[in-house]
Amino acid sequence: MSKSSGVIADRSEAEAFFKANPEVDAIEMIYTDMGGVPRGKRLRQHEVMAVYESGRMFPGSITVVDITGQDTVETGLVWEDGDADRSMKPIPGTLVRTPWGGDRAAQFLVDFYELDGTPHDLDPRHVLGRVIDRFAADGLTPVLAVELEFYLVDPRRARDGGIRPARPGYSRSAPRNVEVYGLRELDDFRPFFDALYAATDVQGLPLESAISEFAPGQFELTLRHKPDALRAADDAIMYKRLVKAIAQQHGLEATFMAKPFADQAGSGMHIHVSVNDADGNNIFASEDPEGTDALRHAIGGMIGSVGDAFALFAPHANSYRRFKANSYAPVAPTWGVNNRTVSFRIPAGPPPSRHVEHRACGADANPYLAVAAVLAGMHHGMATKADPGAAVVGNGYDRDSSGDDDLKNLWPPSNWFAAVDRFHASKLMRDYLGERFVDMFSIVKRVEQDNYFSIVPNLDYDWYLRNA
Repeated sequence: MSKSSGVIADRSEAEAFFKANPEVDAIEMIYTDMGGVPRGKRLRQHEVMAVYESGRMFPGSITVVDITGQDTVETGLVWEDGDADRSMKPIPGTLVRTPWGGDRAAQFLVDFYELDGTPHDLDPRHVLGRVIDRFAADGLTPVLAVELEFYLVDPRRARDGGIRPARPGYSRSAPRNVEVYGLRELDDFRPFFDALYAATDVQGLPLESAISEFAPGQFELTLRHKPDALRAADDAIMYKRLVKAIAQQHGLEATFMAKPFADQAGSGMHIHVSVNDADGNNIFASEDPEGTDALRHAIGGMIGSVGDAFALFAPHANSYRRFKANSYAPVAPTWGVNNRTVSFRIPAGPPPSRHVEHRACGADANPYLAVAAVLAGMHHGMATKADPGAAVVGNGYDRDSSGDDDLKNLWPPSNWFAAVDRFHASKLMRDYLGERFVDMFSIVKRVEQDNYFSIVPNLDYDWYLRNA
C-alpha cells in the first residue's frame, strides 16, 4: 500500500467548504486516467457529503480506457471482471470553486481504491505514491514543480481541418512572428491571463510568472516548488484543466498537445526537482554549479532510465514530432549547467536552489506518471551511485544519439512503437511502477497504436493515389 497517496479527505473538509459556500450545488469529482484525461461525475451537494463519508462507486474499467475514452477490452479488465465497481475517494485539499462554471460550481480530485481499501495499482496517482514511498524509506523528500507550455489556438478549424494560432480580439489575423518573451503578446490576451490568475488564486494554485514562448500563440506559466511531489502533480492536473476551461470561456482553445504545428516549437513539460533530507536540507545544494555527488548520481539515474520511461514522457503518436534538433526539445540523454540544449539541466542560481530540470517530457504527458518515472530514475541513480559522465558545454544538439552507440543504448528510437516495447521490457519500470501497471499501460498503448494506424490520412492519397 502506498503511504504517500493513501491519505483520504474526511467529512470535516467538505463541511467547512459548504459552510463557506452554501450556494454551491454543481460539483465535479475528477479522476485522472492513464492518458492524463480528467473523467468523473457531476454531483449535487448532498451527494458530495456522501463521497466524503464512504466514497463513490465507479467501474474499474475506467483505469484502462484509451485516450479517446474507449474501454480497452484487451486488458482483460472489462468483461472478464464483470466491469465491477471500485471506490473513488476524495484527495485532501482539492475541493475548490471553479469560477468559470459560475457561482454554484466546484470540483475535487479523487483516488481509486479497491473495495477492501487498498489503493488501486493502476491509478496513476497511486503509482506516483509508491515511488515517493521509496524516497521516504530513505529519509528523503522530493521537492518539485511542474512547468507546462501550451498553445492558444482558434477553436474553429481551417477548411483543411488544420488549426491556427488564436488571434487577439482586435486583430483579423493570427500572429505570425515568434516574439519570444514578447510583452505585447501577453497584453494581446490580457483578459484570458487576468481570468487565469484570478481562478488560480481561488483554487489555491501557486501560479507565478507568465511568458510568451518560442512560437506564435505559445505560452508558459510556472508553478511554485513544493516539498510534496504528489501535491505538485495535483497542481499540474488542476492547472491544465483550469487553463482549458478559462480559454474556452474566452472563446479560445488551449492545447497541451506536444506538437500542434509542424513548423513551430513543440510544448514541453519541464519537471524541476531537488531532494531534501530529514532535516529539510537540500542534498543537492553546493557552491559547485554542478551540485553535489547526490545530484550527479540522480542525473546519472535519469540518463540511464530515460529510454525505459519514454513511453510515459512521450505517450502519444504526436509526441514524437516534438524531438527535433535546435528546437529546445532534447534529442539525446545529455546534461549540463545553465544549458537549454540538454535533456537534464542544472539551472543557474544560488547554492540552496540547486536542482535539476528534466526536459524530456511533452506537455501531453500525464503529470503523475511523468513525475513517477523521473523520480524512479533519480532514486535508482542515487541508490546505485550512477555516473552521468561529463557535463555538456556548449551546443548539446551537436551530440545527438544517432551516431553514438553509448547514447543509442540510452535514448530510445524516435518512434512510438519502440518506446512502448522498451517500457514493457523494462525491469526498472516494473520495479518502481509495478508489474501490472507496466503490463496494462503497454496494452492500452498498443491498442491505441493499432487504432491510430488503421486510419488512412489524406496524406496517403496525396503521395500514393496516383504514384503507387
